[in-house]
Amino acid sequence: MGRSPRRDLLAGLTVAIVALPLALGFGVSSGLGAEAGLATAVVAGALAALFGGSDLQVSGPTGAMTVVLVPIVAEYGTTGVLTVGLMAGVMLMALAALRAGTCMRYVPAPVVEGFTLGIACVIGLQQVPQALGVPVPDGDRVLVVAWRAVAEFAGNPNWIAVGLAVSVAVIMLGGARLWPTVPFSLVAVVAATVVAQVADLDAAPIGDLPSGLPAPSLGFLDPGALGSLLAPAVAVTALAALESLLSASVADGMTVGRRHDPDRELFGQGLANLAAPLFGGVPATGAIARTAVNVRTGAGSRLAALTHAAILAVIVFAAAPLVARIPLAALAGVLLATAVRMVEVGSLRAMARATRSDALILVLTAVATLALDLVYAVIIGLAVAGALALRAVARQARLDRVPLDRGDHSAEEHALLAEHIVAYRIDGPLFFAAAHRFLLELTEVADVRVVILRMSRVSTMDATGALVLKDAVERLTRRGILVLASGIRPGQRRVLDSVGALESLRHDGREYASTPEAIRAARHHLETAGILPADTGQGRTVRG
Repeated sequence: MGRSPRRDLLAGLTVAIVALPLALGFGVSSGLGAEAGLATAVVAGALAALFGGSDLQVSGPTGAMTVVLVPIVAEYGTTGVLTVGLMAGVMLMALAALRAGTCMRYVPAPVVEGFTLGIACVIGLQQVPQALGVPVPDGDRVLVVAWRAVAEFAGNPNWIAVGLAVSVAVIMLGGARLWPTVPFSLVAVVAATVVAQVADLDAAPIGDLPSGLPAPSLGFLDPGALGSLLAPAVAVTALAALESLLSASVADGMTVGRRHDPDRELFGQGLANLAAPLFGGVPATGAIARTAVNVRTGAGSRLAALTHAAILAVIVFAAAPLVARIPLAALAGVLLATAVRMVEVGSLRAMARATRSDALILVLTAVATLALDLVYAVIIGLAVAGALALRAVARQARLDRVPLDRGDHSAEEHALLAEHIVAYRIDGPLFFAAAHRFLLELTEVADVRVVILRMSRVSTMDATGALVLKDAVERLTRRGILVLASGIRPGQRRVLDSVGALESLRHDGREYASTPEAIRAARHHLETAGILPADTGQGRTVRG
């Protein structure tokens, strides 16, 4: 995509129009007010655009972050949220210094899809009180709060608020299908505001907004509270990193030849979150929806995201009295429609049909997002995905009994060899998830005098696998069975040496470079024991 300042300016204007109602709505939903959402969109949006790792990323307040902030506001108040944002900024910059940005590639797609579905449900439930026109009930769980709001509405219905919220959501969803390039969120909010003013409807407005950004201040910072705010700050940091890197990856996927720098992106988001609280803003992340609009409208450089922040700044300074008249129910409608549009039915259906494991991970992550919180949801999703992946890898490990090569032995000699010598080939990974099954299979061998372990096809081995192998060798030896090993590779040797698994094999000369050498040693052992006749042939070879 070629660079064009004109296209960047137009893209920035379009994104600002889309972002305005979202910034107001997420600010209100967070509990800090519409002015906090605007401050975040302006300050964090500009700094992340300048110093982040993506040319196309648009940052600001998001629904996912709002979900995390609501319980923090309830427990620690406004100053607690601002302090958490400051701490998260420092942690994000530390993650950038540690080059942790590349870890995003290890988050499985079902976790991301389940996470997104859960967030959409939470955002929708958060809007229920404003959409019904009732005061926000007490509670730190969205399901409880939504249920109490419905009960309050049943006793004292407010159909004006419901009408405004539903109308805005329907205009956004229906309009986007017919004319996807038109910013129907702004159109719907303007229409709802005009109708409310002209008809003098009893609809609660946003309320007074400051005509400009406040002077930067650290007056909210209480050093004594830093310890108690550490856990919320870690949660905000994790979410900001995850959502920002995911959004930047989405932007890459929508373009040709673009690749973001994940560590620089973390640094930019850290700087943005360090600055936003100084102006009363909430923690920010890369915003997937706004970033997608930015790319679709032709953005080619950081100028587009900077333009978006500048236009919002102009609105803050010049149009605050007009913005203050927007009904809260209209903003609730915007966020309800946003929640619906976050759910990609096709992606969910494809993920659910892929494998049962993928479907399980998706459902667990979504339910955990709704019932617990976002960070726990990601941890649970990753843990389940990791466990299922380990199970799948462990099933690839095989212990196969393989026939000895007949070579040039007579039929009688070969029968005797096969009767007393068994060779096992170990295929795949030998690590903790598969090791004990391997031990069980190997130690059940019976009625043989020599066991040959062919190790050349072991793809990976950890300390547990090495210890289990050592245990198997010792158990077989105690039963009078000679154990020989062949084809041990250098990478395996280091792990085996670390737990002492090679000591007895090496001391007794029972380790061989190849399987034919091990078979000759096994034959010699049987000849010495008088089980096989002595080999008097000249030049006899054993292949395999």
